[in-house]
Amino acid sequence: MTLSYRDHVPTDPDQSRWTLPQVLRDRAASSPDKVYLSAPTWDLTLTYAQTLSIAERVGSGLLTRGHQPGDRVVLMMPNNPEYLYAWFGSSVAGMVEVPINTAYRGAFLEHQVRTVEPTSAVIVPEFAERFVESKDACTSIRRIFLVGEADEIAAATAVLHQAGFDAEPFEALLESEVVELPAVDHRDLGGIFFTSGTTGLSKGVSMTHSHLYFFADEGASLVRLTEDDVYLSVGPLFHGNAQFLAAYPAMIKGAEFVLHERFSASRWTSWIRDSGATVTNLVGVMSDFLWKQPARPDDADNRLRCAWAVPNPSRIAEEFKQRFGIEELVENFGLTEVSMPILTPYGVPRPPGAAGLEVSDWFEVRLVDPETDLEVPVGDVGELVVRPKVPWTICAGYHNMPDKTAEVMRNCWFHTGDGLRQDEQGWFYFVDRLKDSIRRRGENISSYELEQAIIAHESVAECAVVAVPADGMGAEDEVMAVLVVVPGADVDPAELWAYFEQRMPGFAVPRFVKLVDELPKTPSGKLQKAPLRSEGRAGAHDRTALAPAGS
Repeated sequence: MTLSYRDHVPTDPDQSRWTLPQVLRDRAASSPDKVYLSAPTWDLTLTYAQTLSIAERVGSGLLTRGHQPGDRVVLMMPNNPEYLYAWFGSSVAGMVEVPINTAYRGAFLEHQVRTVEPTSAVIVPEFAERFVESKDACTSIRRIFLVGEADEIAAATAVLHQAGFDAEPFEALLESEVVELPAVDHRDLGGIFFTSGTTGLSKGVSMTHSHLYFFADEGASLVRLTEDDVYLSVGPLFHGNAQFLAAYPAMIKGAEFVLHERFSASRWTSWIRDSGATVTNLVGVMSDFLWKQPARPDDADNRLRCAWAVPNPSRIAEEFKQRFGIEELVENFGLTEVSMPILTPYGVPRPPGAAGLEVSDWFEVRLVDPETDLEVPVGDVGELVVRPKVPWTICAGYHNMPDKTAEVMRNCWFHTGDGLRQDEQGWFYFVDRLKDSIRRRGENISSYELEQAIIAHESVAECAVVAVPADGMGAEDEVMAVLVVVPGADVDPAELWAYFEQRMPGFAVPRFVKLVDELPKTPSGKLQKAPLRSEGRAGAHDRTALAPAGS
């Protein structure tokens, strides 16, 4: 008999109530004095009632300044309490949050702003110059709210005003009088999260409130979250991992959410112990970094019950659990677009490397030949395609990209672009990315966007960006740029890296640069990346040989 995941029962069976404003108001009514947010870095704790009060004041402030339900608000900040205030406030105002990676600038930032046409942005002062540099792409933004120290806000406000932006401290929103707030429907758009393209620009995933709730509620099921749990997250809030897979599940279940500014391998065990965390999530190389820390006698001195690790460190899973005192490591396979169609049952032994079982009450899942869309035999690698059994539990498409939406929904199935195989029992195993994107340091990178940034260099005639395996056990990638140089140009790889650092996010800067005479192509002139991947790093220049470790 084929196994499946049957453990997800919605926390609230009434789908019409699957909105963040409804969840927050329910929790503030049932448990007003229970702590929701604990933010040790800022010496802050907030109850559910206090969190709702802040959200309603921020939402009211946005509406009284002329913003409307349905307007998009860009959030571009490192982790801080104000990020949550802006997210929750925009939600109760019926607005749509658009998280943007804090590393973005130039073309990367401009594409996302142009795509969603936001009317407001909440940023920290250090990012003001980026919006000024890209002001031609930001004409839809009527007001920018600044989070930070008073002197930094004053300086950034002057810069923004000079460029024609209206700007004020975010603190002003917290002082707003509460006005009548709109009714938010579960089918309304709640967020637009960008995900890397396959052969094009990154795409904004349109997530309804119902989709966001369902995704978070699946996460609560996966880790067996209850109101007695403490959920610690160290990931960035501009990613779904921290937002709708940690902060939101905690709210749905009435648990406590612990926020830190950023991941620190050396301080993680102390944070887990001091916060009383019972659940946490680890993404990408985090498990690798933690394992490589010097072992301490008190590594397991904590209340930690469950760690959600993607990918799961299967090679050392039992040792990892024993060292850090973890009862269970869980895993999943999901995408921003389709929630999590594959989950691991809690406490059930699974084969090494298995990502989980089909969530059969909520999804239909198939593995198909990516050329024909016909199902492949059990045991063969195929592209994962998904469709929901319940409406409003996957994305509403790609914002302002109807052609890409139609393409990915071919034959009434969402095509993930990922290669998996399934065994006779029903366990799924991730094999490879069929789509042309790269995952490095927890970030998804569009090779197309990166190639466009590199080709702008005057000495680069052609460019292909591919993934090569990383050194650690995190099952992630390193970025390699394969370049054809303009005839007669003298290219120094060190100069190229300096150029890249000024024009792309740090995580996207290629570690390897390979100079070649020509790129492999088909007879029709289409680039072939498979030979580049198979050749790997051989003959490439390594950035780490020129830069300090950790760059």
